[in-house]
Amino acid sequence: MTDRPALLIMQRHLAPLTPFLESRWTVYRFWEGPPVEAQAEIRALVVAGEFPLDKALIEQLPRLQLIACFTSGYDRIDVDWCRARGLPITHAPGVNHEDVADHALGLIIAARRQIVAGDRALRAGDWTADSKMITPSLHGQKVGVIGLGAIGDAVARRAAALRMTVHWWGPRDKPAAWPRAASLVELAKDSDILVVACKADDGNIGLISREVIEALGPQGLLVNVARGQLVDEDALIAALKDGRLGQAALDVFEDEPADVARWTDVPNTVLTPHTAGATTEAVQGMLMLLLQNIEAAFAGEPLKTPVP
Repeated sequence: MTDRPALLIMQRHLAPLTPFLESRWTVYRFWEGPPVEAQAEIRALVVAGEFPLDKALIEQLPRLQLIACFTSGYDRIDVDWCRARGLPITHAPGVNHEDVADHALGLIIAARRQIVAGDRALRAGDWTADSKMITPSLHGQKVGVIGLGAIGDAVARRAAALRMTVHWWGPRDKPAAWPRAASLVELAKDSDILVVACKADDGNIGLISREVIEALGPQGLLVNVARGQLVDEDALIAALKDGRLGQAALDVFEDEPADVARWTDVPNTVLTPHTAGATTEAVQGMLMLLLQNIEAAFAGEPLKTPVP
């Protein structure tokens, strides 16, 4: 048994954290199949909040004292279940919301101004002297923001700066610089662009339903920088294929990594591989909070950013 506290990294894409953690603690990686004796050593799990916890595994770790979420979101983590077992959860709030909003704006511009389609047309030799791609101006476009938290507010500020009209909807009213729609469907009906920026939980999985998609309509653009599970993906793909929805620009998907075959023949899309919040600066900030929270837990000190 090691004399250093041990951590278990759960998701493979978090592997780059290893050298930063190994300088202080013993690190195991779940996908490598840690030895059975490691069960008695592991005191913290390092996880990404978009993945559900392996509860059966947790119950086999007698010394576990922290669920350290590298990300800001923790929507797939069963907080009540952890609390019932005395397991605190930490996360990385307030680090990457501005970057996510930047990416959302990039998706809007790329889709509405046909930047990706233009790039493909040029490379395919389809730009000729007698052809010209005409796209709509962003000026005056009506942007509906779903969820006016840190990300939603940042998206709204950027949209307003680009002379777009902003309104929003969330289940609870709050003071805001922009009007709140009476319902999600009404927001979609009155929007040219609908941006999903809300948290995901068990109560709103599939929130962006066929009804919402059809309310947005054949000229509408759906942008998702929140969680893939918030959108009825089958309904979205069907609406794009038959023209009931104009465009979609997505950074998140129901299953990740996304199955390329599922999206190959879906028209009028701009797709990015869940990179909205993954800037160098944001990752550094998330890493700093992760290290501080783990250190505090092992020292018996107050956690830096516990899940409220």
